[in-house]
Amino acid sequence: MSRNVTTKILEAHLVDGKLVPAQEISIRIDHTLLQDATGTMAMLEFIAMGLPRVKVGLAAQYIDHNLLQTDYKNADDHAFLTSAAMKFGVHLSKPGNGVSHQVHLERFGVPGITLLGADSHSPTAAGLSVLAIGAGGLDVALAMAGHPFSLPCPKVMGVKLIGRLPDWVSGKDVILEMLRRHKVTGGVGKVIEYYGPGVATLSVTDRATIGNMGAELGATSSIFPSDERTREFLLSQGREGGWMPLSADEGASYDEYDEIDLSTLEPLIACPSSPDNVVPVRQVEGIKVDQVLVGSSVNSSFRDLMTVCRILEGQRIASTLSFHINPGSRQALENVADQGGIVTLLMAGAIIHQSGCLGCIGMGQAPGTNQVSLRTFPRNFPGRSGTKDDKVYLCSPETAVAAGIYGVITDPRRLAEIKSYPAVRNPAKYLLDDSSIIFPLEDTSGVEIKTGPNIVPFPDFDPLPDTLRADVVIRLGDNITTDHIMPAGNKVLPLRSNIPAISEHVFEQVDPEFPARARAAGNGIIVAGDNYGQGSSREHAAIAPRYLGIRAKIAKSFARIHKANLVNFGILPLVFKNPEDYDRFEQGCQVFFPGIRRLVAGADVEIPVLVSGVEVITLLDVSERQRQELLAGGTLNYVKQHGTQSKGA
Repeated sequence: MSRNVTTKILEAHLVDGKLVPAQEISIRIDHTLLQDATGTMAMLEFIAMGLPRVKVGLAAQYIDHNLLQTDYKNADDHAFLTSAAMKFGVHLSKPGNGVSHQVHLERFGVPGITLLGADSHSPTAAGLSVLAIGAGGLDVALAMAGHPFSLPCPKVMGVKLIGRLPDWVSGKDVILEMLRRHKVTGGVGKVIEYYGPGVATLSVTDRATIGNMGAELGATSSIFPSDERTREFLLSQGREGGWMPLSADEGASYDEYDEIDLSTLEPLIACPSSPDNVVPVRQVEGIKVDQVLVGSSVNSSFRDLMTVCRILEGQRIASTLSFHINPGSRQALENVADQGGIVTLLMAGAIIHQSGCLGCIGMGQAPGTNQVSLRTFPRNFPGRSGTKDDKVYLCSPETAVAAGIYGVITDPRRLAEIKSYPAVRNPAKYLLDDSSIIFPLEDTSGVEIKTGPNIVPFPDFDPLPDTLRADVVIRLGDNITTDHIMPAGNKVLPLRSNIPAISEHVFEQVDPEFPARARAAGNGIIVAGDNYGQGSSREHAAIAPRYLGIRAKIAKSFARIHKANLVNFGILPLVFKNPEDYDRFEQGCQVFFPGIRRLVAGADVEIPVLVSGVEVITLLDVSERQRQELLAGGTLNYVKQHGTQSKGA
């Protein structure tokens, strides 16, 4: 039987279940990825399991988010993560070495493996034909402990690429075209698999850009075949021995199809404030720009940065804006420097920052009031930049540098008037330097884990009660993101290892009174519309509400990672059977869940709830394993009670 790439990798890693869309499967994980904003809590969760060492092929911890050391908190977290990584056999990438996705692509990824990352943009690894999936930190901690990862079996959307990208159009425009067509929910429950003759025209870093922003489609993952371009990249990294060919069989089928003729694409841009608000750049030309940022977790590779450098040769950044470079890795920056790019950037007036996420996660680089910011980042959710009512546009490096030169949003094809398209290729051999990676020790007996006052024990959560009365603490609309629920930024991110403190910031930008109301309610529920919890993998968007007393969320639909995180921490993820019942729930009204424990234990899908004396039917669409975890009050409780029986083991 002809198989696609996704099916081949899933079959090779299948531990339990059948590859039938929507049915739960469990797969073996080869690599795990943590970054510091999720890693502190995940590492505390791993420590709670009492294991002496990780039980996964390769575990990596990156320090790339919480880089600003405005007080002791981030520095303490870095010391904790470094010592814990050394203690448990985890690779540690030091601050300034780069963004997890870019560094993992460069130094660790190989075709055909699985990767579970506590970051929704982990599918950047699709560029190397890695099936990478974003998940909550607890799921990654369990994978580090050797547990399989369980998820609903995804459908596979095959996207055939034909033709070749024109000058001034790049990989960013491919994924923006996908977002224009399919919107932020178009990939939910799916792996996006790219195939066809156009794939061979895209470099590994082009493919990584497309894989990275598959997360904005809501996709479980994205994947590209492993071909000569893949081998070429691994050779350039001194890792050719890890290469293997991997492609879909002739005649392989897909659950859904799409096709993109790369030669027909033009420069695209996502307007405020959603990644799918995509239009051609020419339609918004002339808007004054105050800030341009190139880099962070996407479009931060050598090719992207060097393209900017070549375009800026002999040019100056417009005096009316600031132009920032956030390299994806120290390696990318060193190789740009080797080709003279740093001098070009400095002479053009660009500001070069350390390799890291920075403004993408709201860690500095916030635009001013009413200012327009063009970014090559993956997300422009409202307020994510750190500025309320921000005006953030997402675009390619080519579009970004065009705005940098002209001072207004400009179709980059206009640059052909002053120079030819640079068509930068990745180096045949990169300059390599792994001195900022601490590799696992054989003997860890002498390593002591360092903890500071901001690292507090994980809170205890009680089991699901027999019956439940709860108040509606807040009612929300569609497409609520994890940034709405649990803001990022330099004020909140340093509190990731302190649940009581970070809980004070839940829904801070939406409703600052939420924490006080939730505590006063004792037991609370949240009501929302479609696609609740889209965006990042941050499990704090589930842990912190649970700490405040939230026991259930009722929505029209949930984003995949957030729904899994809710189960992990004992919050019922209920869906309206009749979406019109959403209107019955007002903030402050009381909801009664009669016999809820019995219904969850009995595998009932329909869960009746009483609101204002009226019965409303909600649906609990979870696996039997997840039901047991909900009954226990969360996955950690269940693991402590049952050991390795959890998570598909």
